[in-house]
Amino acid sequence: MTDETATPIFERGDVVYGDDPFKGEDDARPWLILSNHEGRPFHGEQYIALTLTTKSWMDGLIEIPEESWLRGGTPDESRIVPWGVQSIDHEDIDFWQGRVDTELVDEAVAAFVEELQ
Repeated sequence: MTDETATPIFERGDVVYGDDPFKGEDDARPWLILSNHEGRPFHGEQYIALTLTTKSWMDGLIEIPEESWLRGGTPDESRIVPWGVQSIDHEDIDFWQGRVDTELVDEAVAAFVEELQ
């Protein structure tokens, strides 16, 4: 996340908490920001993200080891859902939760791409 005081711009690796289009209008969940490339359309307004879940029984989820959190974290142990992709608008984000390391983000992107093949 940038340090701008007006409107923060979330960056790759940031985990944010925002609207959950899978559940309903009043529900929210954590999201891992995958893409927010400066110079691309909608930079800082729209983000490609993967959802996080506290579920552990599904195959293919990506664990988030404690050491992968560079800052912040989630209140409950969470995992990345590589098939739970969403384009989330900045206005749908309630707050920043933390940041995970590049290696974990790269693993999540690779798993997401594998889901598409």
